Amino acid sequence: VGTINDVRRIARLAHSVGAIAIGDGAQYVPHVPTDVKTLELDFMAFSGHKMLGPTGTGILWGREELLNEMQPFRVGGETIEDVTLDDVIWQPLPWRFEAGTPNIAGMIGLAEAVRYLERIGMENVRAHDVELVRKALKRLSELGGDVSVIGPLNPEERTGLVAFNIKDLHYHTVAKALDMYGIAVRSGGHCAHPLHYRLGIKGSVRASFYIYNTEEEIDAFYEALKTIISLRERLASEPVEEVCTGT
Repeated sequence: VGTINDVRRIARLAHSVGAIAIGDGAQYVPHVPTDVKTLELDFMAFSGHKMLGPTGTGILWGREELLNEMQPFRVGGETIEDVTLDDVIWQPLPWRFEAGTPNIAGMIGLAEAVRYLERIGMENVRAHDVELVRKALKRLSELGGDVSVIGPLNPEERTGLVAFNIKDLHYHTVAKALDMYGIAVRSGGHCAHPLHYRLGIKGSVRASFYIYNTEEEIDAFYEALKTIISLRERLASEPVEEVCTGT
């Protein structure tokens, strides 16, 4: 939901009981300058399409010593060095985990997206995100008790995301209404269902900001929410339709 967690502390707690620490960086790596080694994780995965790359792409980073201990979960061309009737010798890293013909075009596209972000500078991406989130939080606060924001109210403690709910309106209804204004958000559990349940809710609306968004768009977002709140009674009476108008 946008909160920047103390991943290093979590990793140390996991390691203290002999567990492996795995991080989901899908909504972190695209927004924050990241050195995976300083996070003290054993593995980190993140998506390509959330950082301007093609869909169907992603990266799994892992500690070399752990990867060398692992057996491939999918086998095929390029994964093996030699096979006999009694044994198999796996290829060295990373080929042992890359069975068959890879998504070559997708990887070229993802690499170019990474180069593009490097030219912009991840510190500049981060600064832009923080200012957009700062304005979004301010505008949401102007809607008073009609809106509840999930997570910290300090933009420095968030990535480029703001999750929220509108009083007496289902999150899917809000997302569908925003879509009518040309505003794409995501609604639901955002791959964090247990967190929502712990907070006593089933889901939320999530607005995701990135380098292509502007402060003027946040103003339009605010005006749309004001209108939606004014139509709350009518919208609340409509059947709830599950939607996903953004990632």
